[in-house]
Amino acid sequence: MTRDEAKNKIIFALDVDNLKDIDCWAEKLSRKVGMFKVGKELFTSAGPAAVEAVKKHAGEVFLDLKYHDIPNTVAQAMLAAGRLGVKLANLHALGGPEMMEKASQAVRKEFSESERPRLLAVTILTSSTQDTLKAVGIEHPVEEMVVRLAKLAKESGMDGVVASPLEIEAIRAACGPDFLIVTPGVRPSFAAVDDQKRIMTPAEAVKAGADYLVIGRPIAKAADPIQAAELIVDEIVAGVQ
Repeated sequence: MTRDEAKNKIIFALDVDNLKDIDCWAEKLSRKVGMFKVGKELFTSAGPAAVEAVKKHAGEVFLDLKYHDIPNTVAQAMLAAGRLGVKLANLHALGGPEMMEKASQAVRKEFSESERPRLLAVTILTSSTQDTLKAVGIEHPVEEMVVRLAKLAKESGMDGVVASPLEIEAIRAACGPDFLIVTPGVRPSFAAVDDQKRIMTPAEAVKAGADYLVIGRPIAKAADPIQAAELIVDEIVAGVQ
C-alpha cells in the first residue's frame, strides 16, 4: 500500500464547534488525511457553513449526523446532505429497512451515480458494550447485532456501514468486498484509548478490511498533529505490507 492510499483512508474527526477552528485544521491537515468528519456538535453550532469551510480547503466531507427518524424525514435530510456535496452521509440502521430504503431511493433518484453521496448505516456505536445493549432490551451479542444490521443495510440500499473494527471481518464475510466499512474506535499505538470500548490500531483495522478510519483525538491532541497523522500513515503502510 502506498502512502497516498494509506492517507486517503484517514477521516479526521473535526470535534470543534466553530468555523475558525475548521479553517485551522483543514489548512493544517488537508494534505495529510483523506477526509474530514463533520459531526453533531459542529453541525449544530455552524450548520452547512461547516461543510463549505472544509470544501474551501479542497477537503472531502463525511457528514456524521446519524439520522434516525420517520422515513420521509430521513430521506429529505439525506437529499439535503447530497446537495451540500458531501462524500459520505449516515443514518442509524436501527431505524429499519423502510427508512433506509426511502433514503437510498431518494438520493439515487436525484443524483447521478458519480455525484451522489455514499450512504452509510450506523450499526452499534463503538462506545456500546453487551451491557449497554441489554439495558435497552437487546439481548443478542454485539457482533451478531452488528452483522444483522449490516446485512439489513445492504439489502435496503446502503453503500456501507459504520462499525467497530472488531466486526470488520464478520461484516466482510456477510456483505462482500464492495460494501464500505467505516471504522471509528481506531487508536494508533502511540495514543490513549479514551472512551472507546471496541478498538484496534489503524494497521490492524486496514488489514482486517476497513475502507476508512475515523480518527480524532490521537491527531488533535498530539503535540504535533501533522507528525501524528504521518505516523498513522506509517503504521498503516508498515502493517499491511
